[in-house]
Amino acid sequence: MINGYYIETDKTKLNIDMIHSFLSKSYWAKNISIKTVSSSIDNSICFGVYTSSGEQCGFARVITDCATFAYLADIFILDKHRGKGLSKCLLKTIIAHNKLQNLRRMMLRTEDAHELYKKFGFKTLDDGDKFLVL
Repeated sequence: MINGYYIETDKTKLNIDMIHSFLSKSYWAKNISIKTVSSSIDNSICFGVYTSSGEQCGFARVITDCATFAYLADIFILDKHRGKGLSKCLLKTIIAHNKLQNLRRMMLRTEDAHELYKKFGFKTLDDGDKFLVL
């Protein structure tokens, strides 16, 4: 537990409605359907951040083969819980997860949190021109 908060990977405890509500208003998943959110959760390693009373206040998911590559997605802490070090704790928990060790590459995309991720060793791609998207 971290200052009255805890993180776990039990998907049955996730508040899908809250996650969908946040993501559907985010810059990266605006208007996403709840069906898509549910499917993405089903097919990812998920991390929920909770208050000591069990209210979910944060989320992240990792898309991975658990051997060579992982992509961090949908990372957030609800506004009223920010400024308490929860995003840092969430990232530490994700990076230390037993299924995410010895990967060749872990990636994410952000428009506004570069400094946070750099504290954990993330950097911009030196060979970004070699990556293609569809």
